[in-house]
Amino acid sequence: MAGTVTTTEEIIGSVKKITFTWTSSAGGAADATSTGYYTAEIMRVVQIPDSGGTQPTNLYDVTVNDDDSADVLLGLGANLVNNANTDKVTKDGLGVVANAQLTLGVTNAGAAKGGKTILYLR
Repeated sequence: MAGTVTTTEEIIGSVKKITFTWTSSAGGAADATSTGYYTAEIMRVVQIPDSGGTQPTNLYDVTVNDDDSADVLLGLGANLVNNANTDKVTKDGLGVVANAQLTLGVTNAGAAKGGKTILYLR
């Protein structure tokens, strides 16, 4: 996939926050893996598309896979709009992770487009 991704991993009390700030490759994709291993419930995920010249293509896709290649977003990162933030919480059907690194996968974003994916775990 490639692209460029900066990953920030924080622990704030009992909440873990992982921020993937991404810019897609010429093929419209980006990927990166967290350095930390996590055992937690995914409490919230926020998708923030760039605007202006780096706004992703509408209906771009984001997955966050565990070490078993299972999407912990359970498909809730598919077909994202490019003109507003998308916010999903536990009751929307987010998954869990058990002793695994998390791998962001962005596809269909367009060439050199960007955004952020922020995960909150507990």
